[in-house]
Amino acid sequence: MIKKLASYIAEFKKDAILTPVYVALEAILETIIPLLMAWIIDNGVGKGDIKYVCTIGALMILASFLSLTCGALSGKHAASASTGFARNLRRGMYYNIQNYSFSNIDKYSTAGLITRLTTDVTNVQNAFQMLIRMFVRSPFMLIFAMGMSFYINPKLALVFLGAIVFLGFVLYFIMTKAHPYFMEVFKKYDDLNASVQENLTAIRTVKAYVREEHETNKFYKASQTLYNYFIRAEKLIIVNGPAMQFAVYTCILLLSWLGAKMIVSNTMTTGELMSMFAYTTNIMISLMMMSFVFVMVIMSKSSAERIIEVLEEKSDLANLENPVYKVKDGSITFNNVNFSYSKDKDKCVLEDVNMKINSGETIGIIGGTGSAKSTLVQLIPRLYDTMSGSVEVGGIDVKNYDIETLRNQVSMVLQKNVLFSGTIKENLRWGNRNATDEELVEACRQAQAEEFIENLPDRYDTYIEQGGSNVSGGQKQRLCIARALLKKPKILILDDSTSAVDTKTDALIRRAFKETIPDTTKIIIAQRISSVEDADRIIVLNDGRIDGFGTHAELLKSNAIYREVYESQVKGADNNESK
Repeated sequence: MIKKLASYIAEFKKDAILTPVYVALEAILETIIPLLMAWIIDNGVGKGDIKYVCTIGALMILASFLSLTCGALSGKHAASASTGFARNLRRGMYYNIQNYSFSNIDKYSTAGLITRLTTDVTNVQNAFQMLIRMFVRSPFMLIFAMGMSFYINPKLALVFLGAIVFLGFVLYFIMTKAHPYFMEVFKKYDDLNASVQENLTAIRTVKAYVREEHETNKFYKASQTLYNYFIRAEKLIIVNGPAMQFAVYTCILLLSWLGAKMIVSNTMTTGELMSMFAYTTNIMISLMMMSFVFVMVIMSKSSAERIIEVLEEKSDLANLENPVYKVKDGSITFNNVNFSYSKDKDKCVLEDVNMKINSGETIGIIGGTGSAKSTLVQLIPRLYDTMSGSVEVGGIDVKNYDIETLRNQVSMVLQKNVLFSGTIKENLRWGNRNATDEELVEACRQAQAEEFIENLPDRYDTYIEQGGSNVSGGQKQRLCIARALLKKPKILILDDSTSAVDTKTDALIRRAFKETIPDTTKIIIAQRISSVEDADRIIVLNDGRIDGFGTHAELLKSNAIYREVYESQVKGADNNESK
């Protein structure tokens, strides 16, 4: 784990190396100052040698200035190294997430990934900064201060060894007991973020159903659970403070008592005792800083494990060694396809699917909720891989294609339409970044979006709010269809993408497809029979199996499910008209 994280220091290695160098120099200079003070007291003040006092005093000022300079430089380089390290971690995670397949993404919640990119990275950043500064400074300060203490008086220096052993046991106890709690804390962060994200995303629904109190209680429960886990962890961490104070005051008392006896017996000078008190402060501050670092490491260890999990997650979809970079046509063949999201053959959502679609055909797909309509079409651009069997596009198994090449030729309007913050032009150019204004207009004309765009104040430069909240559901669907058309694909898939438009507009869109992109294979998933009845052929799905595959007229005669759906919709329409 440490090796993996260290690789993300990358171009900030120089800063990461210079920081401890300057910290070490700062620590050495600080430990020299008490010794110089002892010399002034014993050899200068005690003997009335003003020249000696001035000379050593000047050395003390110089040492202080150099120590200050080293401290400032270490802070500068530490800030650069830690923030750069955090930037690289976030970038590494974000880039890796972009390569995830749908099945990889299914493993993580959105809130969990956001927590890892923000809170977890911040924790690791803070721990890294403390490690290259405080965790270097503290041991150096401790070692040099202990060395000076033994140099001045070996017997009194044993007091410090006792304090170090005592605090070592305390820190070990805290570290082993607190880590499991912090692991749970960051899981609860995910729950809290999920509650906030869900509420803000669906705030209109919350208000429409007057569920503010319910959402408030849900948030309170999530935050209270997080609070409780933090309290448990902090109860252990807080032991560090009293233990540190106990060690400091015990050292001072023992030094005062034993030092006084030694001065009386002429085995120690006043200046040496004063310097020992100064080293007490240095040693105890060093131990305190080390304890802070340990606490931060305990917290960040859980965060680091969660970050590594995201960084090491590998997409289960990958190109072969020599992939195919050209899609011949839009023909599609399913050969004995079985698929399960859980990779369990006993829990297949698609079973024994066999069919052949010719290039340029218009295929409708009808089926009840949960019949695996969306799953079926997601196998074509290889958003998921089959568990067994094969899917062929243009006569070649989709696994043999370069993934980017395949997906550029299979344009898909997903069931959940998504628009991004930006102008209509910017959203449309997701389909083709180099599309001209004329191509944008033509795509919108085919998708029946041109009319409403022309009525907007800024037309194609109209700003779309996050999630497309300032356009209607039907308008959003038409913009998404236009965006897909701009790719000029060999296969166009509409996953229930005209459900929010009226039947007249739906018919106009289908007519435009027939006239303008006759060579493109078109697959239309719909709930309305009217949306697919003029398709070349229609697939009827039932519980992950193909129950029927034929023309509208053929299915009316031979398929009970299709006939039942058709009759219920036609009778429903007739009843509405009679009213």
